[in-house]
This record gives sequence, structure tokens and C-alpha cells, in this order.
Amino acid sequence: MHFNPSLLDAVIVAIRTILPLEYPADAAMRRFFQDHPMLGAQDRAFIAEAVFGILRHRFFLESLAKIETPRALTLAYLVKLQGMNLRELTSMISETEAKWLAEIKAIKPDMFPLAIQAEFPAWLVEKLQCFMSDTDILDLGISLQKSAPLDLRVNTILAKRDEVLETLKQEGIDAQATPYSHCGIRVAGKPAINRHTLFLSGKIEVQDEGSQLLGYLLAPKRGEMVVDFCAGAGGKSLLLGALMNSKGRIYAFDVSEKRLNNLKPRFKRSGLSNIHIQRITNENDIKVKRLAGKIDRVLVDAPCSGLGTLRRNPDLKWRQSSQSINELKAKQAAILAAAANLLKPGGRLVYATCSFLPEENQAVVNEFLAANPQFSLLNCAELLSQQKISLDTGEFLQLSPQLHQTDGFFAATLTRKDVVKAE
Repeated sequence: MHFNPSLLDAVIVAIRTILPLEYPADAAMRRFFQDHPMLGAQDRAFIAEAVFGILRHRFFLESLAKIETPRALTLAYLVKLQGMNLRELTSMISETEAKWLAEIKAIKPDMFPLAIQAEFPAWLVEKLQCFMSDTDILDLGISLQKSAPLDLRVNTILAKRDEVLETLKQEGIDAQATPYSHCGIRVAGKPAINRHTLFLSGKIEVQDEGSQLLGYLLAPKRGEMVVDFCAGAGGKSLLLGALMNSKGRIYAFDVSEKRLNNLKPRFKRSGLSNIHIQRITNENDIKVKRLAGKIDRVLVDAPCSGLGTLRRNPDLKWRQSSQSINELKAKQAAILAAAANLLKPGGRLVYATCSFLPEENQAVVNEFLAANPQFSLLNCAELLSQQKISLDTGEFLQLSPQLHQTDGFFAATLTRKDVVKAE
């Protein structure tokens, strides 16, 4: 692709549009492309990669730039992180810019403090230092600066993984079976999967392998009653439906009409018939309460900081704060309590987040267990082993990009003790 002044200008305008971070970066990026329909597919791919690259490395780039303008961040990114030759930029930059860009060529990230090297805001480094060494914080930060791979989930109702892999390979798409999930595929590069016949026919969905593993932890059986408590756009509901072979009933609850509307076309493509999509006003909705004590399995993918998804959503670093984490903890505790109330004795609940902060994870679960002695913890490694998945992160599941090439999912599995009360 030929780099030219208009492409440079487009990246700068995109960064200027997105950097106030009033909206999630992916939504702002979509809006930018809608407002610039003349951009070709290659240009759009370059602009999107540059914008997200700048967001991933923003602390470092701002440290290099004397004036933190969208133009300076873009030039620093192209020269320092994309290795663009200054000669390619000569006609597009001033002498002052050329001198500054030549100077920053020699600057290395390890010349900067930990927060800049790890690309974490100071408040987050402080939290991480309570339970991680500086070396581990840096490893985590560097792993989250890489772009995430494209993971697919094969809809086992309509296709087999081997068939899908064969089809993709025949088309020259570099695809491998995921190491843990039995229905996952990891694809190299960024092919336009949402226009692929496999996707349009419902045989594959885009879903991180970590997210897929939550379904195997819950391990719903055919004919059971299951609730996906915070269903969102329904990726996990569809996985649970396939694991149940479309037998039984899944309630997909969410407070967002918009997210549930995104589930409807996916549900239609999937060939499943056992998902019941229901919008609820909050965790205490009457639709929830009438199912109390009737449900075999409950999945709670709780609203969280999303810090485990920084490879995909680097803007979350600036959209979250210590205060927002505190607000989330209260919400997580309330949702877990309401969801747990649905379980039958002997039932199973998986509480999950895509965060690596113990205060959103272990602390929420431990506080719940202390207040609800009728529940106990199951060992996630043992449950996955029963599903023939060899992945041992201890009693809790804690995935990380550097160790597992997934988003940073956490999960705890609880069961309601089968206790018959004396009259």
C-alpha cells in the first residue's frame, strides 16, 4: 500500500475524533468510517490499525511527543512503532518534525517509569502492585499492548471443527484449532469473517477462546433449565445452546435492549430453538424472581472494568478509574446475589469477569460465600479436566494473554448445597 499525505491526514483526523474518548473507541471508529465513505478497504484497515496502535501505546508516544497533538502522536507512532523510514515522510513533515523524529529513533521504552513501559495509568499500577511484582506487571502490560488474535467458535449444531478448518485452509486462511476449547479456531491476520459464507450460514461465530471456556465450566446438560444472566449480544447463550444440543431452555437476560437486538440475527442463523431472549429492568426484575430455585445452571458474566480486554479495547484504561471500580464492585455483588437465588439445590453457577483485579473477582466471590453458607466453591481446574480440557490455574480460572493467548477472563464456580432443611 502506498503511504501518502491524504492517508496521513486521515489517521490524524481519526485520532482527533476518537481521542476525547467520550464514546468507546470501536464505536467512534465505526462512526468515523461512516462519515468518510470514500476510504477504500486497505486505507480503512491501515487507519484502524494506526488508531488502535496509538491507543495501545499512548503513554509512551505522549512521552516522546513534545506537544501531545494528534499529529505528533501519529508521526511518533509511524516512525517509532511501525518503523516507517523518515524518507517516506519527507514531503509531509517540516524540518522541525524531521529533527524531532530522528531524535526519538534512539529512545527505548525501558528508559521510562514502569507505568509508561506497561502502558497502565498510575491508579492501575498502584492496584496491581498490591498483588503483583513489577516484573509481572510489565509482562502483563506488554502482553496487553499486542493486538488480539481472531478467535472463532464453531457452532457444533451445524458443523464440525475439522470441516470448518479444512474449508478455511482451502481458501488460504491460516487457521488452527485452539489449544483449550473443543469448538474454537484461531485465525491469523484479519480476514473479513463477517462476510464469509460459514459466518452467514451460522456455522461460525466470533468469540474469544476464554469466553468459550466459560461454557465448558458451566457444562449444561441436555434438557436443563439455564440462565445467561448478563447475556449481552448472546455469544455465550449460543454456545450453551449448542452444548445442550438445543434441548432444554436457556433464558438470555440483559438490561440492554440494543445488545439483545444484536443477539436476534445471531440466534436466527444458529439453528438453535431453545433460547428465550428477555430484557430485564435490573437484577431484581419480576422475570428473574419467578425463576427462583428452579434453575439448573446460571452463568453470570458480570459487568466489569474490562481490563482483561485491553488488547481489543485499549481505550478502557482511560474510561475506568478507582471510583468506577468501586461502583462496579457493588453492582457485581448485587447481580451475583440475585443470580444465585435462581439455583436449585445441587445447581451450578459460574461467576465471570474479563478483569484481572481481585477486587472484582475473588473478593466479590469470597464476600458472597461468607454471607451465603448454603453455597460452596468448586475447583475450576477439576471441572475443566472433566470436560477433557487440560488447563489448571487453580481453584479459580484466571486466564491471561501472555500465558493463554486469550483475554484476561476470571471465573469462579459455585454450587448450591443439596441440603434438606429440618421441619
